[in-house]
Amino acid sequence: MLIDNFLKNSASKYPDKTAIIHGNTRMTYSELLAISLNLAAALQGYGLRRGDRIIIALNNSAEYLIAYFGVQLAGGIVVAVNPDIKPRGLHKITADCKPSGIITNTGLIKLLEADKEKYPFSFILLHGESKTDGADNIPIYSFNECCKHEGSVDTVDRAETDIASIIYTSGTTGEPKGVMLMHKNLMANAHSIVNYLSLSEKDSVMVVLPFYYSYGNSLLLTHIMQGGTLVVDNRFMYPNVVLESMVREKVTGFAGVPSTFAILLNRSNLKSCPLPSLRYITQAGGPMPHVMANEILKAVPHAKLYIMYGQTEASARLSYLPPDDLYRKHGSVGKAIPGVTLHVLNEKNEQVKPGETGEIVAEGKNIMAGYWGKTEESAKILRNGRLYTGDMATVDEEGYIYILSRKSDMIKSGAHRIAPREIEEVILEHPNVFEAAVVGMEDAILGEAIHAYVVLKDGCICTEKELMRWCHENLPTYKIPKSFHFAESLPKTESGKIKKHELKKNYSPIEVSI
Repeated sequence: MLIDNFLKNSASKYPDKTAIIHGNTRMTYSELLAISLNLAAALQGYGLRRGDRIIIALNNSAEYLIAYFGVQLAGGIVVAVNPDIKPRGLHKITADCKPSGIITNTGLIKLLEADKEKYPFSFILLHGESKTDGADNIPIYSFNECCKHEGSVDTVDRAETDIASIIYTSGTTGEPKGVMLMHKNLMANAHSIVNYLSLSEKDSVMVVLPFYYSYGNSLLLTHIMQGGTLVVDNRFMYPNVVLESMVREKVTGFAGVPSTFAILLNRSNLKSCPLPSLRYITQAGGPMPHVMANEILKAVPHAKLYIMYGQTEASARLSYLPPDDLYRKHGSVGKAIPGVTLHVLNEKNEQVKPGETGEIVAEGKNIMAGYWGKTEESAKILRNGRLYTGDMATVDEEGYIYILSRKSDMIKSGAHRIAPREIEEVILEHPNVFEAAVVGMEDAILGEAIHAYVVLKDGCICTEKELMRWCHENLPTYKIPKSFHFAESLPKTESGKIKKHELKKNYSPIEVSI
């Protein structure tokens, strides 16, 4: 089975059901399929062949869905990127995967026109205006006109082992790499998530996460697969507006990363907003502090909260903690999702005993084919059919997994190997702290000393002395940061993860007046 069959099947079962809501746009499944087929025919007419890469640089929208499935139906590979991508980032991606074309909007076209010789495109599809002239022999076509193209789509002989998508990793520790996800990877991941969330055609999810991000892509595929509805709102900088949309559209699901929930809890009316239709909340993309989970459940006690863990290399998801275990297994990311096997292995490749530390290693049909054009790097983490995640963890007597840190984030201070997460959770429990990140900095005596970067909640005041006292009350001495750096914000990846390597190497925080 291929992932474009998700759309075909839902259009057959629920032709008149709404597939996506975005502002004033409401598109049914039959409309989405028909327009996607039009685009696929146009793309084939422009020369797209099986396995050709096409960049999609669009914001979350009905047009994004059309572009995504149009490329799939034509036999291409989707390479989705942030539409606000900078020249340096776009140059790197195009040099790496050599795409045949790009589907984008007027915001990016000036960048492309100014520097076309650096891009290998055979064509550009422009959403937002009709334009057919091109420079340097690269034609520019109207996306809107292509969506009206009523040609037939040539049958493309494809297999579930074909690459469906290349997602460039967030690069928290270095240069982004193109994760090759096969149709079977994405299908396995979608089926598993649908299983444990009990998703059906009756579900609708508020989408604030970008579709070009693996978490957002899984929202897209799971709901299209089940005939559910994607409710898109790109105005999360105004969180109360999003809450109003959730109430109006009676959404049953919401997904976010830790920073998403920090904003909702501290900068919105979530605690007083009635969301009677909300059935579940999912969280991934980094650890959720216990205090944050408690506040969310206090705000929406009728919703089930799923703590999840995964990687782009695993098509998004590897484990989840059932809502009923949230308090009993505080801090755990649960157990493997259906269809996945997880091990926590020591340096001898042996399963660790409860309480011991090891690396999470995964097996399953959702594991990527590798990194595009990077055979050696792929071989480092894909060994004997297993994905070596680089995440350090422990397990308890019942097999529940507790993530400690990325291998690269572990702090070696004196005789101790320290995971930053415990320290970060303690700091985040302080009532005035909005965000925190802990890193190890070179130290002549200890090897590495612990340093904490802190963002305070709006209007709050806190001193280094106060945070030191807080940590002394809640942590053993060897885990207390040597210093606290107050900042207006922390550097993050596009998926919301804190770039700790920048904190260690390049980042100079802006001191807050206290």
